[in-house]
Amino acid sequence: MNGDEQLLRGRIYGHDHDDPDPGPRPGRSYATLVGGPLDGLFLDVTDWSPDQRASGIALATELGRFGAGGRALYDPRPGDPEHFDWSGDSP
Repeated sequence: MNGDEQLLRGRIYGHDHDDPDPGPRPGRSYATLVGGPLDGLFLDVTDWSPDQRASGIALATELGRFGAGGRALYDPRPGDPEHFDWSGDSP
């Protein structure tokens, strides 16, 4: 596991890496990102509708193939709404 991967594990997507409590919070719902540049991060899906949870998402990241300004694409795992699987990168 490289330094970036260690920095991300167990953290919530969108929270600052310097956050003293970067992990999941009580009362919130999360999906785990699996694979790709954001592997191991939690995605807060608390306020998402069922339609949003069934759709894929493009998450901004500097760690993907396209660097700054790029996006990592994640799709919900069929039959397992607790996991979103990486499907590629986009500029």
